[in-house]
Amino acid sequence: MVVGVAGYYGFRNAGDEAILEAIVRELKARGHEVLALSGDPRRTREEHGIRAGHRLNPLALLGADLWLLGGGGLLQDATSSLSLLYYLSVLRLARLLRKRVVVFNQSLGPLSPWGERRVQRALKGVPVILRDQDSLEYARRLGIPAELGADPALLLSPPPVKREEDLVLVIPRAGVGRAAVETLYVTANHLFHEGKQVLILLLQPGYDEAVLEDLPHHRVEKTSDPRRVLYLAAQAGYVISMRLHGLILAAAAGTPFAALSYDPKVAAFAKETGAYYQELPGDPIKLSKAAMYGRYPDWEKVEALKERARQSFDLALGEATPVKRPHRRG
Repeated sequence: MVVGVAGYYGFRNAGDEAILEAIVRELKARGHEVLALSGDPRRTREEHGIRAGHRLNPLALLGADLWLLGGGGLLQDATSSLSLLYYLSVLRLARLLRKRVVVFNQSLGPLSPWGERRVQRALKGVPVILRDQDSLEYARRLGIPAELGADPALLLSPPPVKREEDLVLVIPRAGVGRAAVETLYVTANHLFHEGKQVLILLLQPGYDEAVLEDLPHHRVEKTSDPRRVLYLAAQAGYVISMRLHGLILAAAAGTPFAALSYDPKVAAFAKETGAYYQELPGDPIKLSKAAMYGRYPDWEKVEALKERARQSFDLALGEATPVKRPHRRG
């Protein structure tokens, strides 16, 4: 079967590329061919080894038997109403073309009242799998039936690498205000003076550089390659991240992490994994202490999320009734 994947792919965002990488690996392991809608089809073909069509070409929807809309945070209008309208249009057009569509491992919200009405109408009769408990509860309040999955990027396997316990990754995000970035700067300085190696890691080159003027004097790396992020996460002793997939790839690598939450999806993941987190603008002293004294997530909860991610493919593909597998510490 040819499975299509529609999301925020081809825009040099390491988080979304991690989602696509995980989906591709899982689908190929199950014997399926993958077609992705992308903002840069050539790059997507080269980096992921799959077929890709341009996300603005409606004829590309004809190329797959089943479309997975997701993963990611697509069903929200906080970014823009046009973004929400685009993804709902993809869903509607695929259904008009008599393609099976599954909303796959997404967050739900934030949505305005206008956005809520649009989503309620568009998702009628569509199988919905959401990646976190907060989104599931929101869907229930809106009268949208949904199943609980998890972010596919949790299923990525880290490479063999020697862990450097004194290395702390600090992952900021642009567009959240200077106070939050100042919190990360003070945190990074405190960790450095306590003998830690600090690496500022930007997951969306071309966008996140705006924070660097507020984060001077520290080593910086920029990458949109999820494999590189996973390598660094596995190498580090601790990860402090504003970006969701900084946390998710740390969890996949078995590296402890803490969050500075700018968005409900970040707080939702921290809560589900039992990880330490703060809302903006945050407290740099407490955040640095989380790294210094090893505030760990609940690894059993992380394993449960990985199992939910695996089972979500069974649900979406209709291959099996989900069964519980034994938890393995990762």
